[in-house]
Amino acid sequence: MSQEVTIVRNVLEANDRLAEELRNKFRVRKILCLNLMSSPGAGKTTLLERTLSDLRDEFKMAVIEGDLQTDNDAQRVAATGAQAVQINTEGGCHLDSGMVLDAIKALELDGLDILFVENVGNLVCPAEFDVGEDYKVTLLSVAEGDDKPEKYPLMFHISAVMLLNKVDLLPYVDFDMEKAKGHATKLNKDIKVFPVSARTGENLESWYNWLREKRAEKL
Repeated sequence: MSQEVTIVRNVLEANDRLAEELRNKFRVRKILCLNLMSSPGAGKTTLLERTLSDLRDEFKMAVIEGDLQTDNDAQRVAATGAQAVQINTEGGCHLDSGMVLDAIKALELDGLDILFVENVGNLVCPAEFDVGEDYKVTLLSVAEGDDKPEKYPLMFHISAVMLLNKVDLLPYVDFDMEKAKGHATKLNKDIKVFPVSARTGENLESWYNWLREKRAEKL
């Protein structure tokens, strides 16, 4: 057991060292880096498509896409005109800082305002691995259970933002918005909660204003 604990500690420590190297690269260039996480199908890529399209006249943005296989999401993101690079983890359940450090070699960082890291769809592993981000952002769709924050506490405890996505489906699903908010804020009193619909655009301006605020803080 002690050997297993040591190995896990060494892996996380090595990851954290590379994450700090990434963070320094972003800090020097005044890039806002966000680690976007959710379970599969919560709407991360749709949110990014909408965000990249709506804010392309304000910010220069890029996306690192993490998936088990295919470059489907990277192609969707690239169609907005943003820089995009795909990481296929070949079965791995999360991105780590080494993968991101390698991926940024394919990006033009100079002049970049915001870098989104779309993590692998998973509410467990991605929470444990720093990828050099300034903030973690978690999506929870109303098509999922409102008890997800309670079931996966670490993810919501360490996130700066919880986007409650697909609110256009609320009339058709059994989801208690206040219960979900309550679970999240019990874990993290400072978490920002934005109910949105990436499909219809409902309340996305609240998300955009948060991005504007955090980007301004980098200057």
